[in-house]
Amino acid sequence: MDPTDQNLKTLLMKDPARSLAVAESLTTGHVQARIGAISGASLFFRGGVTAYTLKAKVELLGVDREGAERCDCVSETVALQMARGVTKLFEANIGVATTGYAELDAEAGVSSPYAWWAIVEQLPNGDLAERSGRVVTPLLDRVAVQDLVTDKVWMALMDYLRAMAEPTGSS
Repeated sequence: MDPTDQNLKTLLMKDPARSLAVAESLTTGHVQARIGAISGASLFFRGGVTAYTLKAKVELLGVDREGAERCDCVSETVALQMARGVTKLFEANIGVATTGYAELDAEAGVSSPYAWWAIVEQLPNGDLAERSGRVVTPLLDRVAVQDLVTDKVWMALMDYLRAMAEPTGSS
């Protein structure tokens, strides 16, 4: 385990402690497995879901069906909706989501694997703090793409939590 993985627990358990839930598509459970490898993860990790299909994204996470159909479920909007939805599903403060293409897809016009990730936090005042980003990967096999996207979303989550932990941290 990377030493920074344990830092996730430290950052989430700072006062006030926060909880985390994950919705994955492209990364198919890689983010959840990384969280689950942390000793004491049950203190902050509420759970996760791999929502691979449109139906799962809509029914479990509240993703807008029409919007998701237009982009084959791969967009910043879909990632944000997934992150919002997983916070509600697991009653967590923070939701993380990934969606994308792990391989080339000529029919969909995908010439390079890429993903969208999102982090959403329900703040104590009721507002939402949202971060999102796009990862374009080199031509790798699908598991290497999943691993790379997992690393990128992990780094984004750590950066977000560190920024929020600073006295001036705000969304």
